[in-house]
Amino acid sequence: MAIEFNRNAYNKVFNDLDKFRDYCRFEGKVFDEKSLYKKEEPTWEAYQKWQGWMRAKARNAGKKFNNRRN
Repeated sequence: MAIEFNRNAYNKVFNDLDKFRDYCRFEGKVFDEKSLYKKEEPTWEAYQKWQGWMRAKARNAGKKFNNRRN
């Protein structure tokens, strides 16, 4: 009996863990592996908000908007 591994699932978890670790390291947050995918953890919530901000920034292609009205 052979055990089949879902390599894509393992790669996704470890890639997310590396991205989360890098975020915590560069933003000065406390890194804890247990916080990964836990919505009630403040660090994970901040990471999710940061990811959304980065997606919005990429979507706008770095455009600078002038909100002043003449």
